Amino acid sequence: MVTAVAQRLASQRKEIDDTLAAFALSPTQLQEVKAKMRVELERGLKKDSHPTASVKMLPTYVYRTPDGTERGKYLALDLGGTNFRVLVVKIRTGMRNSVRMYNKIYAIPLEIMQGTGEELFDHIVQCISDFLDYMGMKNTRLPLGFTFSFPCNQTGIDKGDLVCWTKGFKATECEGYDVVDMLREAIKRRNEFDLDIVAIVNDTVGTMMTCAYEDPKCQIGLIAGTGSNVCYMEEMKNIEFVEGDEGQMCVNTEWGGFGANDNIEDIRTRYDREVDGGSLNPGKQRFEKMTSGMYLGEIVRRILIDLTKHGLLFRGRITERLKTKGIFETKFLSQIERYIRSILQHLGLDSTCDDSIIVKEVCGAVSRRAAQLCGAGMAAVVDKIRENRGLDNLEITVGVDGTLYKLHPHFSTILKDTVRELAPNCKVDFILSEDGSGKGAALITAVIDKYLYAMRFSDETLRDIMARFRREMENGLGRDTNPTATVKMLPTFVRSIPDGSEKGDFIALDLGGSNFRILRVKVSHEKKQTVQMESQIYETPEDIIHGSGSRLFDHVAECLGDFMEKQKIKDKKLPIGFTFSFPCAHTKLDEAVLLTWTKRFKASGVEGMDVVKLLNKAIKKRGDYDADIMAVVNDTVGTMMTCGFDDQRCEVGIIIGTGTNACYMEELRHIDLVEGDEGRMCINTEWGAFGDDGTLEDIRTEFDREIDRGSPNPGKQLFEKMVSGMYMGELVRLILVKMAKEGLLFEGRITPELLTKGKIETKHVSAIEKSKEGLTKAEEILTRLGVEPSEDDCIAVQHVCAIVSFRSANLIAATLGAILTRLKDNKNTPRLRTTVGIDGSLYKMHPQYARRLHKTVRRLVPESDVRFLLSESGSGKGAAMVTAWASRLICSDPPYITCHSFTAKKKKKNAVS
Repeated sequence: MVTAVAQRLASQRKEIDDTLAAFALSPTQLQEVKAKMRVELERGLKKDSHPTASVKMLPTYVYRTPDGTERGKYLALDLGGTNFRVLVVKIRTGMRNSVRMYNKIYAIPLEIMQGTGEELFDHIVQCISDFLDYMGMKNTRLPLGFTFSFPCNQTGIDKGDLVCWTKGFKATECEGYDVVDMLREAIKRRNEFDLDIVAIVNDTVGTMMTCAYEDPKCQIGLIAGTGSNVCYMEEMKNIEFVEGDEGQMCVNTEWGGFGANDNIEDIRTRYDREVDGGSLNPGKQRFEKMTSGMYLGEIVRRILIDLTKHGLLFRGRITERLKTKGIFETKFLSQIERYIRSILQHLGLDSTCDDSIIVKEVCGAVSRRAAQLCGAGMAAVVDKIRENRGLDNLEITVGVDGTLYKLHPHFSTILKDTVRELAPNCKVDFILSEDGSGKGAALITAVIDKYLYAMRFSDETLRDIMARFRREMENGLGRDTNPTATVKMLPTFVRSIPDGSEKGDFIALDLGGSNFRILRVKVSHEKKQTVQMESQIYETPEDIIHGSGSRLFDHVAECLGDFMEKQKIKDKKLPIGFTFSFPCAHTKLDEAVLLTWTKRFKASGVEGMDVVKLLNKAIKKRGDYDADIMAVVNDTVGTMMTCGFDDQRCEVGIIIGTGTNACYMEELRHIDLVEGDEGRMCINTEWGAFGDDGTLEDIRTEFDREIDRGSPNPGKQLFEKMVSGMYMGELVRLILVKMAKEGLLFEGRITPELLTKGKIETKHVSAIEKSKEGLTKAEEILTRLGVEPSEDDCIAVQHVCAIVSFRSANLIAATLGAILTRLKDNKNTPRLRTTVGIDGSLYKMHPQYARRLHKTVRRLVPESDVRFLLSESGSGKGAAMVTAWASRLICSDPPYITCHSFTAKKKKKNAVS
């Protein structure tokens, strides 16, 4: 029996060894790769063979490396992935090592990466504009260098036609066009500044030039990261398709295409072929798919699945996570030695010690082969340079950048050893590019993007969310579907917006958070309609918010009495409008039954009760003043009415602050819960509950679910928890904690303060995203949390905040887009012209939020002209406008009184007379 077990184990071990043997390249095989690469380098340089060469050897029109005499101030752009960097580089006269750089990193949303070329370059120019504002350099015409890390056919130092997109970019109307011209046209369209675009370079060229400034022997640039590529200084006489024989020119090899003519089929495995077949560009970039970070994790995943199917790993059990393409990230290859157990747990795998050993072997075999192949390619390049110069021995330096080279514990050593073995007559030094952005800043932001990919939406996804919300609106309006609808579409019995005829002296109460406001609003008509307001803010203590309903309304009545005392109007019975910012079912304008508390309110005995009656009861109990509560409205309705006073086209109200909600003017014929077909009525959507039925599960993240679990109302107000100010800071905190746990931030340090719920507030998110002082604010806030952040940490945290707030703006844009398209359809007009009244601290205080929201709405509803009007005086003024309207109705003819006294009966449709 012991012998049988031993034989079985030996057989399993042989299967594993046989699988991995395909990745073990012998010295002979590596020499062959070097020789074949050398042939392709030569073919790419020759005029006749260049069109069919797999290694394209693209000229860059960079004729020399820096010599130390460079000086001046330059602007640099760096586009090569989901982040885009803008830098100002200051070089002091004639001194090496005297370069100062100032930079800022901007995200490129997925919808822009895969949108139109015009949108992409407009976004780039917008980022440049922001950076120039940040640096105070809008009026300075600087020379600009553009690092554009995609294959280009260059016909000059400032001319480059994009050959094809890589790295997930798919912007239309770019391939085959000069990207410098597209950038110039975008700058012209913006018409805010002027730049002198003098050079376009590949990232390999940029790396070589950066390192050559530090080391004059650097004449090769290598990228070993998400992609893989090399450039080097070639003799002009060898570049047959470029005029001139004297001197040198840097050639961008684009060696990732090596193998397209099947000359490395003998070393490709079936796993390589599977990964290639499942890629965006099958049959292309074969060498890159064997050597670069974008693909190595996927190769490992496919090997692990294969071994598990054969019962050699994880007891033969394949988890759903392991079946997911791209789930085994390339960073795991770098981290596998230190974090093997946590990585396997992340994949849902129940592993033994033997499993861990085998997984490490798989990762080691795949990454070792990648390093060896890069080494064989590099050996071909350095030997070619040595022979070009007619030397027996060559000393040269390679400038290197890329996350695989920087972070993998063994990649750089294996690469250097391979070059040494295959090019023994060349002494090759490798220096890492440190480009002034702070160690690993670009890496960290790239990791964040991958980490928070689920928070970035394409326009297609946003339109799908629009359609879902539109369906929920219709369910809320329908008599039969309303009881189960998540978006309740509550009638408000507000029939019109202000028309300019309102006048009188009113009191407005505004209760919607821990502070509540009382206003006196005087509307007069002398020469023109004017509004005077006086207000006072009162605090609502926590014990009252969570106490009994009678205590809450006694507190409101007490504050109202205090205000009237100070205004010397206790003896008057002024009409009162009550802004009550919680979901209510109205039966009349002055009757509102609370459906459910939100925003941390939990006062008992109020849900299911008429809040006007409760307030009247509290006032009557005091007995020292009288009140006439004529209207109760939601804060969104108050906002719409406030803005409607200034712009009569306003027919939508939105709150984007501690909470979020929207209202709009709906046709009465569509509101099944209210009698009548003529005219319009304002509907309070209560859109915060959108998704409570599971509609949004596909776009919610693990962080959203964690926030929901820890909230006072789990499973409710799910949309609000994804977008509103009450939760945004906490969302950022949870993300930072997880990233710190994985060693991506704060050197893995997690302090008790960082672990404390509520320590990061939404106002902190707004402060961190400010253009000029954002990074300083990030440092201050993180220091208070005890984490001692580096500059890179601050950049990364700023990036996390941007992704979280951008998602919020995008989701609000989608739901608002649904309301706007409904208004357009209701009016049966080809183009909607309307105004949206808007209020809320997130919209007002966040430096980027409003612009992001407006831009996304324009994209999602292109057939509309929408004015966004900020409510300068909150919703209290709007409550006064509703009260003025209600007062007028009471004093008018009976038909108007009837409109005011609607009851919520079932609507009779298609009645036969």
